[in-house]
Amino acid sequence: MNAHQHFTQLARYNVWATERLLAAIEPVNEFDYRRDLRLFFKSIHGTLNHLLVGEHMLWQRRFARGESPKVELNMEVEPERERLAQALKGGAKVWEPLMASWPAERFDGKLSYTNMRGQAMNLPFAATLAHVFNHGTHHRGQISAALTQLGQPAPELDLVFFLQQTA
Repeated sequence: MNAHQHFTQLARYNVWATERLLAAIEPVNEFDYRRDLRLFFKSIHGTLNHLLVGEHMLWQRRFARGESPKVELNMEVEPERERLAQALKGGAKVWEPLMASWPAERFDGKLSYTNMRGQAMNLPFAATLAHVFNHGTHHRGQISAALTQLGQPAPELDLVFFLQQTA
């Protein structure tokens, strides 16, 4: 499997996992959805907003245009639950066509962008892209643990489950 195929599989997993996550939290009542569950960004809602900011508003722009918008990683971009879910679904679906537009040699190169402080950055492209997908997996795992704490376990959110389905 070459790098492009590997990252295409990760992008598909990201879409799959985002859809499963949003389906798993749909039955969670509004109080539990917004209360402090001791996640890194406190609530399910806060963590989903963080995913929207980090993966879609920040990293997609860095990979697509080499720029970093001025955003706070803990900001509430979308207060409305349903619109936040739609933004996450749409954002997850951007990665695969974005990667399809890149030549294969780009995966062996550097990601050049200007960070939020105006500094020029040159990071290993493939390792940085892997970090973006690992970041989403990490926070989905936190939400999955919170769902278990709320009595609504969602084992289908596990990466191993996904890989068993695609094997």
